[in-house]
Amino acid sequence: MIIGLVSDTHGYFEPKLNGIFAGVDVILHAGDVGADSVLDELGEIAPVRAVRGNVDLASSGLPLSLQLTLGGAAIHVLHILPAPQPDLEKWAESAPGPRPIPKPAERLARAFETATEVVLFGHSHRPCLASMGGILWINPGSAGRQRFSLPRTCALLEVSARNLRARIVPLESAPHLPAPISVHRKRRD
Repeated sequence: MIIGLVSDTHGYFEPKLNGIFAGVDVILHAGDVGADSVLDELGEIAPVRAVRGNVDLASSGLPLSLQLTLGGAAIHVLHILPAPQPDLEKWAESAPGPRPIPKPAERLARAFETATEVVLFGHSHRPCLASMGGILWINPGSAGRQRFSLPRTCALLEVSARNLRARIVPLESAPHLPAPISVHRKRRD
């Protein structure tokens, strides 16, 4: 299964998403959608699930978070990670692999169900791929109009029986993007 990942569109549908997400099975939007028209356009490509970000109105009907299973992978989607993204990146660097995780990261890991294999988040507009505590942490970055001199990006997640593989996809020239990451999936007995 291939999943398109997008966040922080802020009311703008990037036409390049049509080609990048062509053939995906589903698209997940990690909030700050900004306009129903963005979800409508994405829905022309594949089924869409989205969460509400801090710029989305409660009247949008979008949930604050989603816990779903796609391709057998337990995925949690929310807009704002309950820890600063730079801290997550630092903790993941210091503890590659599934265990152990650094003490300061334990609280973050406990914020999600133990079966969670992927946490998709947004908000910072900075793309992130990290593996820590047996979880693949993904911020696809911002697919909206250019802001904060950060790259405009989205991501793709491939779910197979044995692996989770994610990569950030630039929407324009973008130096210094995180390298693709593969994580061996947990066995469920």
